[in-house]
Amino acid sequence: MVSSIKDGGTFLLNCEWSDEELDAQLPATMKQLIAKKHIKFYAIDAIKLAAEVGMGNRINTIMQAAFFKLADVIPYEQADEYMKAYAKKTYGKKGDAVVKKNWDAIDIAISGLRQVNYPAEWANATTGAEAIKIEGGEYYDKFIKPVLAQEGDKLPVSAIEADGTCPTGTTKFEKRGIAVNVPEWDVTKCVQCNMCSLVCPHAAIRPYIVDEGVAPETFVTKKALGKQFAGKQYRIQVSPLDCTGCGNCVDVCLGKCLTMKPLATQAKQEANWEYAQTIPEVDETILNKANVKESQFLKPLFEFSGACAGCGETPYVKLVTQLFGDRMMIANATGCSSIYGGSAPTVPYTTNDKGHGPAWANSLFEDNAEFGFGMNLATTQRRAKLAELVTELASKLEGDEKAVCENWLATMMDGEKSKASSAALAALVEGKDCDLCKQIASMKDMMVKKSQWIFGGDGWAYDIGYGGVDHVLAQGEDVNILVLDTEVYSNTGGQASKSTPTGSIAKFAASGKKTRKKDLGMMAMSYGYVYVATVAMSANPAQLLKAMTEAEAYPGPSLIIAYAPCINHGINMAHSQMEIKRAVACGYWPLYRYNPSLEAEGKNPLIVDSKDPTESYQDFIKSEVRYASLAKLFPGKAEEAFATNEADAKRRLETYKKMAQ
Repeated sequence: MVSSIKDGGTFLLNCEWSDEELDAQLPATMKQLIAKKHIKFYAIDAIKLAAEVGMGNRINTIMQAAFFKLADVIPYEQADEYMKAYAKKTYGKKGDAVVKKNWDAIDIAISGLRQVNYPAEWANATTGAEAIKIEGGEYYDKFIKPVLAQEGDKLPVSAIEADGTCPTGTTKFEKRGIAVNVPEWDVTKCVQCNMCSLVCPHAAIRPYIVDEGVAPETFVTKKALGKQFAGKQYRIQVSPLDCTGCGNCVDVCLGKCLTMKPLATQAKQEANWEYAQTIPEVDETILNKANVKESQFLKPLFEFSGACAGCGETPYVKLVTQLFGDRMMIANATGCSSIYGGSAPTVPYTTNDKGHGPAWANSLFEDNAEFGFGMNLATTQRRAKLAELVTELASKLEGDEKAVCENWLATMMDGEKSKASSAALAALVEGKDCDLCKQIASMKDMMVKKSQWIFGGDGWAYDIGYGGVDHVLAQGEDVNILVLDTEVYSNTGGQASKSTPTGSIAKFAASGKKTRKKDLGMMAMSYGYVYVATVAMSANPAQLLKAMTEAEAYPGPSLIIAYAPCINHGINMAHSQMEIKRAVACGYWPLYRYNPSLEAEGKNPLIVDSKDPTESYQDFIKSEVRYASLAKLFPGKAEEAFATNEADAKRRLETYKKMAQ
């Protein structure tokens, strides 16, 4: 951080430490450079100041004011005027209260700024904070570590694999420690609902099952509930350095056993987290994956991504990997999900204890559906060839060996059953000295049925990539599309999409969107052979699990549209899961499942899972800045637009209910 500062330069550090504490908290090399370069060192506790003026964890305005005070590029009085004028221009449409908070942040910044009087002895410092020791292997040492240390420019091009592949499961090495507060678990209050794990955007809080009497004394547990866990102990474990401190887990906790505490107070939990990673994974065969609680005992195969704290998208991605990740192939459209899904130098997709995990690749914004469809075509062709070989082998065998082949052929299209039959088939042909067995053994990677998923946001699915989405759904092939619907182009700054509802302000819709939200689900249902569901995690987690398991099991195309609150909505992302509940409760986001398989049973394929609205629709939309801004800028237009928005939602829900009768 200070290596590039010139002699006599200025360095500002946001921290809570006193001058005395800084001696222990800064690395020896850093202290040496500060002293040797005669750096003017300043400190500010911007997080504390932001909390005092109601800015939450937003410190950018405070740090900007501190910069102008120290940089002295223009007189500070003049900079103060410019900053406040810009704050009014930027946040004026969000209301006077928001503007005032930013002005207060500017005013309070200077009061918290102090110069650090460090001793001359720092020039010869040999002690100080030590970096966390990471045993990440050769790839970590040669590629990840230099990039994380801001020295990526020193790496040769040859450090990147020529074929573009990267090892997975590397975000666990970052240990960012960016949270101000993290959840602390109270064992006495926990009801073992596992909701905290379900909604965590970063997979930083998880349930664990351990044998009685084997865990360290600090790893406090309680008797595990559930007959399959008889004689076992239960614990919720947090990874403090991987947590982003959003607090959504606290909101959904049924036992109210989680409390947000300062990061420094949870240091001992790091050792508990490391121990938890040595606990054998729960046998998936004793779990009901469609059950909310039991699904969370499955290891998330998507963890510690770089998504925003409180992200509404990543909990859905994480859940899909828990359910099907050990046999998943993912095509990911460009957007937020591709950025947090695969940004150098680390990858959040990981593997289970058997070394199985998702295979992931990012395509262009406009052709991701076709990209995923191509993956499926290749897999389908290879598995068809494998089936021919196994059929031929079965004709040459008798007894139990023949039964192994026939069992695989009978279960090859069933995701879960194909695991056991594939293991038996692989054992049968392994090491056999015959050409047919060798060919089958060489296709071992195709034995277990693949779960093909196509991920992307509404900008892709509703707009730029819609032609491809529609084409792929129309082909009738077994692919699953997950749309993470934020109702706006999130990654590129909040532009309006065809998913943006009437009256919502966004870029390219500065006076509120004039047209209604496109009904992507209804369009897909019109084919009659596409599984379609709309889901909302905390509003109805059981419906979400049911939709995901039904969609994956359906032997045709499926489309799941997931409501995902976004920071672009102008909400407090610490409560994004509560925002999901409100959206469903007021009728803003309906829940349904359209399962074509039900027609063969003589049933209506459409099931509306939403209850009639119980909360105020207008109160809900007016609580979000994307709508409230319109009311401030264009009061007359806003009332009309909001009424139209509500009428559209009611009409949409009534249409679904009539179709489901």
